[in-house]
Amino acid sequence: MPDQSTSSIAALTQSLFGDRFTQDHEGWRELFSTDAFRFQEGLLPDERIALSYARLRRINAAVTDPETFVQDVERLAALHEWAGPADAGMATIASIHYNLFLGSLVDHDNPRDLRPFTDMRRIGTFLCTEAGHGNSASQMETTATYDPATRSFTLHTPTPAARKYMPNTSSAGGSKAAVVAARLITGEGTDRGVFLFLVPLSEATGRPLPGIHIERLPQTATSPVDHCATTFDNVWLPYEALLQGDHGRLTPEGEFSSSIGSSRKRFLTSVGRVTTGKLCMSAYSLGTMRHAVTVAVRHAHNRQTSGATGGNSVPLFAHRSHHAPLLDALATTYAANFLHRTALRTWAQAATAEQREDGERLTAIAKGWITWKAREVMTECRERCGAQGLLLSNGIAFQLAANEGTITAEGDNLVIWTKAAGELLLGHFTPEQPSPTLPEDRDLADSGFLQDLLADLARIWHTRARTRLRSGAAGGPLNRWNRTVGSALKLVDAYAHHTAAAALRDAAQNATHPDADYLLHHLHRLFALRRIAAYSGDLLADGRLTCAQVQELPDAIENAIEDLAPHAMTLAAGFAVSEDALLDHPITTQGSGLLPV
Repeated sequence: MPDQSTSSIAALTQSLFGDRFTQDHEGWRELFSTDAFRFQEGLLPDERIALSYARLRRINAAVTDPETFVQDVERLAALHEWAGPADAGMATIASIHYNLFLGSLVDHDNPRDLRPFTDMRRIGTFLCTEAGHGNSASQMETTATYDPATRSFTLHTPTPAARKYMPNTSSAGGSKAAVVAARLITGEGTDRGVFLFLVPLSEATGRPLPGIHIERLPQTATSPVDHCATTFDNVWLPYEALLQGDHGRLTPEGEFSSSIGSSRKRFLTSVGRVTTGKLCMSAYSLGTMRHAVTVAVRHAHNRQTSGATGGNSVPLFAHRSHHAPLLDALATTYAANFLHRTALRTWAQAATAEQREDGERLTAIAKGWITWKAREVMTECRERCGAQGLLLSNGIAFQLAANEGTITAEGDNLVIWTKAAGELLLGHFTPEQPSPTLPEDRDLADSGFLQDLLADLARIWHTRARTRLRSGAAGGPLNRWNRTVGSALKLVDAYAHHTAAAALRDAAQNATHPDADYLLHHLHRLFALRRIAAYSGDLLADGRLTCAQVQELPDAIENAIEDLAPHAMTLAAGFAVSEDALLDHPITTQGSGLLPV
């Protein structure tokens, strides 16, 4: 096994987590490595759900000030990075309680006593999506009708399609309350658009309150959570239930006012926590990616197999067919982490409306890219671990299935990428101009050249998409978009790869330790070369690569793999996955090489 330099590992961890590792990450890393969060074999679904709620309360005991905690997006995201590998169900209900529920209450103006939720006498959930309508504000049917005479609302589900779909509203975990998205109806039936309402759901025993009907949904293949369909039958709510702010205010007398003219924009302001949720879902996938790669790399060094000659035994990692995919997984995981840091910082520092719009777009693009890449990386790691990778106790298969939830949660990836594609195409993206230096005068070993080529790919797809948008027979907006969307989504993918690679290259250039500098630059090289090789025909046709360079790409990739292979354990150790958590997996102990695959 190659020697690991403690200083090199520390430098990589510093690059990945920055100066807030001790403040934001270390506590969660330690908590989720304790016995209370060990994987428990053989639990039935309801038993696993009950365990997740019990663990949620352990998380709450570690949060000193929940109201302040939910306002710090970096601290909130850090929780998700470490919770995901420990318990997928726990991570899901924690995300709902802290970000979507408590965060929504804190973000609005209404003064209210939050202690029942901050001390977890009552667990919070979030009811927005409807069975027939998703999160479409234009079609959402649930209503909250205001009566100024009684200063109260009537919350009602008018059709089966309006049932709130999939939130964790069952009796599991005890008494619950929800933030519910519903149409605010004021005097004479005026529809003011969709707003949020605080709604108690159940008694201390978990029994639903009058007028609230909760139906458990069939078990999903993702994280074990008590998913339900929830219906409201003329449920009475007090005036204080409406979550108010500048986007919408209602006086006790029924007078409505808003600083925003568009009902759609009022809705988006109400559910602004969904953007933070995208960052949290990305963070969840980051943590599971890092954990899976660490397990797979360690196993590859521990497990012995036959060498090139009879009677010769070598680690699995000695074989190029085994270690090349793992090095690609390492490069992708590092790039994903730095992309997430970029998106997180952009959103946290956004001060103006334009900056927030840019932050929302980058967050959506990063969420789609990271959660999809997590699926690819964890699938590869599972396969590299053979049959042992299928064991839930080995920390990959369970998390891989649960990651499907992050791909859909807080905005289905394809939907949010389609929205981002339109925005990039219609004025929110200016392609970089091609480098004036001819490609024959550049070298594939130059990270600047590689980065320029990734920018060229974004420009190429931008041009193709705009050409398709402007050409073709007339046929209405939908037909025009259908002609365009394929190329536009390729633009989003190219933009994400370019941004992730740029963040990885920046980290390499900012590294103060020579080993971290060397390793991060070589990760960038491998990551960029893989992408460039996949689209070398486009780059050749556009004059950005020469024929000779296209022919050089396979050797360049092989050279990058050879340079990184001796350092795989160091690169994995940079993820700072707890040794206690790793040793809880049978596959990662030193003796695992004797187990069957």
